[in-house]
Amino acid sequence: MFLLIVVGLLAGIVTSLSPCVLPVLPVVLAAGVPRRQDDQAAEGQERPVSRRSWRPYAVVAGLVISFSASTLFGSLVLGSLDLPQDLLRDVGVVVLVIIGLGLLWPRLGDLLERPFARVPGRAVNPDGNGIVLGLGLGLLFVPCAGPVLATIAVVGASHRVNGEALVLTAAFGVGVGVPLLVLALAGDKLARRTGVLRRHARSLRTVGGVVMIVVAALIGLNLTDGLQRAVPGYTNALQNALTRPATDQLRTLAGGGSQPTDAGPGCSAGATSLVDCGQAPELTGITGWLNTPGDQPLSLAALRGKVVLIDFWTYSCINCQRTLPHVQTWYSTYQNSGFVVIGVHTPEFAFEHVASNIAEQAPVLGVHYPIAIDNDYGTWNAYHNEYWPAEYLIDAAGVIRHVSFGEGGYADTEALIRQLLAQRDPAQVLPPPTEVPDTTPTRALTEETYLGYHYAPLHVSGTAPDSDGSATYRFPTTVDPDTFALDGTWKAGPEALTAGSGARLQLNAQARDVYLVLGGQGSVSITADGMPARTVTVSGPPTLYPVLSQPDGRRVTINLAVSPGVQAYDFTFG
Repeated sequence: MFLLIVVGLLAGIVTSLSPCVLPVLPVVLAAGVPRRQDDQAAEGQERPVSRRSWRPYAVVAGLVISFSASTLFGSLVLGSLDLPQDLLRDVGVVVLVIIGLGLLWPRLGDLLERPFARVPGRAVNPDGNGIVLGLGLGLLFVPCAGPVLATIAVVGASHRVNGEALVLTAAFGVGVGVPLLVLALAGDKLARRTGVLRRHARSLRTVGGVVMIVVAALIGLNLTDGLQRAVPGYTNALQNALTRPATDQLRTLAGGGSQPTDAGPGCSAGATSLVDCGQAPELTGITGWLNTPGDQPLSLAALRGKVVLIDFWTYSCINCQRTLPHVQTWYSTYQNSGFVVIGVHTPEFAFEHVASNIAEQAPVLGVHYPIAIDNDYGTWNAYHNEYWPAEYLIDAAGVIRHVSFGEGGYADTEALIRQLLAQRDPAQVLPPPTEVPDTTPTRALTEETYLGYHYAPLHVSGTAPDSDGSATYRFPTTVDPDTFALDGTWKAGPEALTAGSGARLQLNAQARDVYLVLGGQGSVSITADGMPARTVTVSGPPTLYPVLSQPDGRRVTINLAVSPGVQAYDFTFG
């Protein structure tokens, strides 16, 4: 824990000195501009205020609180309320504009500060709305991605917030706030102590309001992205060096527990014989059901006496899609012999939270067994699961007897299913074993390649999409193996890239089959090593589309010309 605190604090300090912080610096400096009471004091209407100003502290505290909370909990809250993922950013822009207008028009400023009067009937506290300014600013604060920030984002997205995650987030936020506080205090002191500035307090207040409105407009229109990319990432190496001692802890924190259950001594994933992995946790936090009578919930307690397979999956995952035919065939073959499959659908992307998307894709993928919608990661966390796909085979007494992660090993899993069914009822005659081709890749493949900046560090050549907003990219001279590169206009997002004018994407990969999760409406024209391959028509909710199939599985350079409005999420390979 101490190591996480130190690493989080140092990484936060380094992050606050990075070029990605440049857009918010004018507002932090403007936090010290005089309020209306100070205007009046400077003009002799009342005795000058000599007490300490708490406004810079309030602004930075608000920034740290809202940035930390939105990073760790924003995705969860917005997803739960079915709200757009960029809503918080829009709220931050609005807050900044309103406070800027309050600086330009004193009467509006008084109305904004009135709620912060300490006692009814007394003068308005001029430092009061500093915390509101900071809260709004924190929603617009997008520091450069690094190991610590990436860990916090993954923990928040996967709903695995625990004590260590909270401590790491708090330490990182405090680290970010320290240099910003020094800057805000310097601006405040300069405004209060410099005679020329004090005599022109009203003008300085107007300038501060204009600065806030202009910064809000630039961020809202994504016009600050070019500035951030133009300045070299001079803190990247230092941040990586500082976080290296905590690499294992950060990986564990992002990935969850090291054991899928409270496993017994003989429990290990992929074992070819029955083992004892402890009592199966109950299905927890399920937000909906599909493929059950009346979409009513199931429970392991009610299924006691049957053999149950819990299959964690998500519909756009190619690894899951190759597993599904085996699982569905087992269900069809053995359901009359006391066998039940429950597909726990735990989403990876925001669009996979939408129940109608799951309901539409399940029959397309041939999934007709019960599906538990695990949008809040309740059952995922109860099983300490870390993988898509993952299978937990439970005997008639409710004990986990086999655990399998990823693809393959289907014959072994089916043999264990048959063994448990025979133990359950020795008198029954089981159907013959199933015969479904195993399409698990056996050669070296390019790893799954995400395109949203949420998954930083990205496997990218050239300029990386590292924050919300549209930008124009150019292909680098060469694209390194197992990376992608961008050309034309793209709008970056936490999970996906949205194509704009002239959008092209290049990928250097080694695989037999290449897939890409796409959403929106439009088309993607694909060439492989300069030769036309196919054109994909994109429509409906985001899902997995085939990009290329080549029997020899050689290394290939793929170019994709993407029509405006199409979203690209994630490459997977087979």
